[in-house]
Amino acid sequence: MFPRKTKHLLAFSLVALLVLTGCAQQTLETPTPAPAAGTETPFPPQAATAASAPVVFSDFPGEFILSVTENGYAHLFAYSPLGRPLTRLTSGNWNDITPALSPDGKTIAFASNRSGYWDIYLLDLASGKTTRLTNTQTYDAAPSWSPDGAWLATETYLDNSLEIVILPIGDSTQKPIRLTRNNVSDYAPAWAPQGRQIAFVSTRSGDSEIWLADLDRAGEDNFVNLSRTPQAIENHPVWTSDGSRLAWASNAYNAHISGIYVWDAKNPGRPAQWVGSGDWPAWDRNGENIVALLKGPTQDYLTAYARDGRLILQAVPMPGTLRGLLWLPSTLPDPMPQTYLQAAAQTPPPPWDAVTVTPYPEGPAGRAAIVPLEDVQAPYPSLHDQVDEAFSALRQRVIVAAGWDALANLENAFIPLTTPMGPGLGQDWLYTGRAFALNPLIANAGWMVAVRQEIGQQTYWHIYLRAQAQDGSMGEPLHDPLWDLSARYNLDPFAYEQGGAFSTVSDGYWVDFTTLAQDFGWQRLPSLPNWRTYYNGTRFAEFVLTGGLDWYSAMLELYPPEILITPTVVVPPTYTPTKTPRPTSTPVTPLPTLTPSLSPTPLAIFQIDTPTP
Repeated sequence: MFPRKTKHLLAFSLVALLVLTGCAQQTLETPTPAPAAGTETPFPPQAATAASAPVVFSDFPGEFILSVTENGYAHLFAYSPLGRPLTRLTSGNWNDITPALSPDGKTIAFASNRSGYWDIYLLDLASGKTTRLTNTQTYDAAPSWSPDGAWLATETYLDNSLEIVILPIGDSTQKPIRLTRNNVSDYAPAWAPQGRQIAFVSTRSGDSEIWLADLDRAGEDNFVNLSRTPQAIENHPVWTSDGSRLAWASNAYNAHISGIYVWDAKNPGRPAQWVGSGDWPAWDRNGENIVALLKGPTQDYLTAYARDGRLILQAVPMPGTLRGLLWLPSTLPDPMPQTYLQAAAQTPPPPWDAVTVTPYPEGPAGRAAIVPLEDVQAPYPSLHDQVDEAFSALRQRVIVAAGWDALANLENAFIPLTTPMGPGLGQDWLYTGRAFALNPLIANAGWMVAVRQEIGQQTYWHIYLRAQAQDGSMGEPLHDPLWDLSARYNLDPFAYEQGGAFSTVSDGYWVDFTTLAQDFGWQRLPSLPNWRTYYNGTRFAEFVLTGGLDWYSAMLELYPPEILITPTVVVPPTYTPTKTPRPTSTPVTPLPTLTPSLSPTPLAIFQIDTPTP
C-alpha cells in the first residue's frame, strides 16, 4: 500500500500527465490503417506513440468492447489503439450496456432495453447474431459468467432494491437463484474463475463497498467486506482470468485516494493496492494490464496501466459516457460479419442543428441574439441563439426518456447583467445565455436527486430524474448512494461542515439526466470551493454549452468590451478603534477687579497762596 502522501503525489502526476498527453494528441498526426468499408466513424483512433506516451506499448493484443452513449443512447463499439477505429457493433433507439465476455471468449452477454424493458441478451462474436436470454419486465443488467458458462450472475430489481440473481443458460429445468435478499442495493456481480465466490457491490455498510459472497456457505455469514473504506464509493469489480486478483474503482470523499485498486486473493488480509486513476477497470487475458476509464470534468478518456501502476496507454478521448468495458483476448473476425457492418454504417445524425446567429433587430451589427424559449417558465426565459436548439432537442429527449417535461420550469436561463447572483457568481455562465439551471423545487418534491462525484480537486454532481412510469419501461434503478444537501440543516455538526451527508439509495426507476445532457453538448459545472457552507455555490443543477468559448469571449458576443470593465473599488479609510481626545479649553486668568468703596474718596484741594499787599 502506498503511503497516503505518496499516493496523492502519484495521482496528481498521472492526472497531469494524462491531460498533457491528451492535449498532445490534437497536434500529433499518427498514421493509422484505413478502416474496412462501412466501418468509418467520426471518432478516429488515437494510437500511442513514443513522443506522447510515457511507455511505448508495441504489443497490444486483442480489442476493447465498449458501451458508449451517443445521441442519448448507449451502444456497443469495438476499438483497438493499434489499428481499429471506434467501430459501432449495435445501433437503434435503445440502450446496450454492461458487456461481459464468456469464459471461452466466444460470446458477449449484455443488457438491453430494445424490447421496451431491460433484459439480458447474448451476442455471438463470430456471426454477430443476438439472442434474447430473459423476457420479463424486471430490470436485469451487469451479467457475469460462471466459469463453466452455464450460469449468469446479474443485478436484478426485486422488492424495491437491486439484488444479485443467478440465471441458468440453456437449461429450462433450472430456476433462477437469488443470492441476496435485503432492503439495500446489491449489484455489479463478478463471478470468480474458481467458481465458488462472487464479488459484488453493496450499500449494506452505509456506502458502496466491495463484498465477497462464498457460495459454499449459507446465510448472511457468507458475505465479507473486502474494501472497508468509509466515505468512498466502490464500483465495477472484475477478476483476472486465473482469479488471483480482483480490481475495482473507488471514488473517495476523504483521505482515501480515488482510482483503481487491486486486491490479492492469495493475501486476503492485505489491503488493496492503488494502481492509478480511473473507473470501469478491465483486465487483459494474462492479468498483467488494466484498461480503465479516466473521468474528466467535461469528457471521458480511455487509458491503461500495467499491474505495477506504469502508464502504458495515453489518454484516448471518448465521444460519450462509458456504460461498460471489457478486453477481448483476440480481435474480431476479418472480414467483419454483415451485422456489424450494417450497424457501423448507420451513423445517426446530430441530435440538433445550430442556426446562424441573428443580430439584434435594432442593436449593433454583429451582436448575438438572445431568443425566447417557448412554454418555459423562468425569471428570464431566453437563451443564446446558438444554444436554444440544443436546449429544445434535450428537452424533447427528456420527455421521451422520463415521461414528463423537466425543462418546462427552470430556476434560471439567461440572466441580464443588471441582476446580481450572489457572492462568487459574478462570472457565472448564466450571464452569457449559454446555461440553464433546473428548478431545485423538483428535488424538494422528490423528482430529482443528486450523486456527489469528486474529480481531481473539484466537486461535481450527477443528476437523476424520476421516471413517470415505474414499471421498468423508463429509466433504471439507482446504484450509488445519494448526497443529501439538506442534511446540513439537521443540527448535525459533521453534516453541516461537510455540506450534507450520504443518503440511502432511492427506490424506483430514474433517468440519468447528466448523461443525456452531455450527449446533447451540455456540461455540468463544478461547485465553488465554499459550497459546503454556501448552498448556492453547489451549482448542482446548472448546465452550460460553451461552444468552445471561455466566459469572457462568450460575454463579448452579447456586450461591448466597455460594459464588462469592472470599476476599481475605492477602499474607504480604515476605522481607528481608539478614541481621539477632544481639545480642552485652557482656563483664562481673570483680570483684577476694582473694589468699590462705600464712601467716595474726597478730591484733594489745592490752596493757592495769595500774596499779601
